[in-house]
Amino acid sequence: MFDNLSSKFSNAFSSLRSRGKISPSDIENTCAEVRTALLESDVALPVVDSFIEKIRSKSLEALPNLQSGTNQAQAIFEIVNAELVEILGGSARRVRFAKTAPTVIMLAGLQGAGKTTLAGKLAKFYAEQGNTPLLVASDLQRPNAVNQLQVVGESVGVPVFAPEPGNGVGNPVKVAEQGIAFAKSKLYNMVIVDTAGRLGVDEDLMREAIAIRDAISPDEILFVVDAMIGQDAVRTAQAFQDGVGFDGVVLTKLDGDARGGAALSITQLSGKPIMFSSNGEKLIDFDIFYPDRMASRILGLGDVATLAEQAKKAFDVESSARLEEKFARGDDFTLEDFLEQLEAMSKMGSMSKLLGMLPGAAGMKKQIENFDESEIVRTKSIVQSMTPIERRDPKVLNGSRRARIALGAGRKVQDVNSLVDKFAAAQKMMKQMRSGKGLPAGMGMPPGAPTPVQKVSQQPAKKKSKSGNPAKRALEEKG
Repeated sequence: MFDNLSSKFSNAFSSLRSRGKISPSDIENTCAEVRTALLESDVALPVVDSFIEKIRSKSLEALPNLQSGTNQAQAIFEIVNAELVEILGGSARRVRFAKTAPTVIMLAGLQGAGKTTLAGKLAKFYAEQGNTPLLVASDLQRPNAVNQLQVVGESVGVPVFAPEPGNGVGNPVKVAEQGIAFAKSKLYNMVIVDTAGRLGVDEDLMREAIAIRDAISPDEILFVVDAMIGQDAVRTAQAFQDGVGFDGVVLTKLDGDARGGAALSITQLSGKPIMFSSNGEKLIDFDIFYPDRMASRILGLGDVATLAEQAKKAFDVESSARLEEKFARGDDFTLEDFLEQLEAMSKMGSMSKLLGMLPGAAGMKKQIENFDESEIVRTKSIVQSMTPIERRDPKVLNGSRRARIALGAGRKVQDVNSLVDKFAAAQKMMKQMRSGKGLPAGMGMPPGAPTPVQKVSQQPAKKKSKSGNPAKRALEEKG
């Protein structure tokens, strides 16, 4: 979503870095570029003006104190980063748990914002942390909303309280009240109440939401907003704030290709923090919203912290420890180990999204967009078509075995050959890294990686030729 904004920020600061010594006019030009980028991203005008004024004044104030030998552009960059984190909320905000269970969370928002799916994601998120959430189906207006929540609840293994069929039948206030009572009787420690979405600022449905709020006294009211609707998100948030009121915001559809101004506007204009973000259709595409990480992504620095967290969740601790032990012992990395790594990568979600979290991802936009997600599936199918012996020792893979594997995986023999060749090269590289010989010729070390210590040659030094002059030769022999 922020690719275009990130690219414009990168261009602005690239121009600033090329200046060396920065003048007040350079700062003014950069501020103008940043302002245009924000407005084109549909950020609300009051937020843009406030943001630009802050970075302009702080940059001009800091300029006289910057020594000529320092990286002045970096100092300005850090001011922008700090202000960007601030307009995104400053710091991450967690759900406030009730002193006496259950903690009640009420979801509100426009119809089509992805609220029901979000309810399932939120339930899954807290269930994985050891909580016992219950989903309550109080959206009795939208066709099949109750059925959808039941399907979502089943997919994440969370029970759904749904005494009414919905589709216009039933009292949503009573359902919410009964859901809280049921949760208390069954000792659930969290209740997530899904309410009817509004098609706009609908007075009747707004009164219904207020009635549900007053009946259940939620610990948190979360306003679910589609990040792709631009400045309408801010206007709608203000209407909900004046009507029902809310404690925090959840941004959905952050994986869309819209300009994303809502994320940069809603906190400043509503005064409420963005607490969670959803960046995909899968139930795992959900996390706490970290303003500093989002600012880092917008500025082209990537989001390595989130990437590391996702990897930690996906990679099994035991298998990772076992692989480390094998590497330390000098055992070969096998195709069985490779398959384990592929399975873990699949759990992490879309590879395009993961690559987008790397520093400098904005400069690799085309490559990331053209990444073939199905390549991992095809590779897995080839390895899974091998026998355990073949996975442990690829040397046994003769022509007939490769033909059988290709047939079983639905691939061509050339695909099997290509995988085996690439794997052999990877094995060789790992062996050389382990022995301290470095990478094979033509392969560079990753940026920032330590250079392997080269072995000192043990060959004897060549003897120097002796001078033909008797006097000089006598001096050389004495030395």
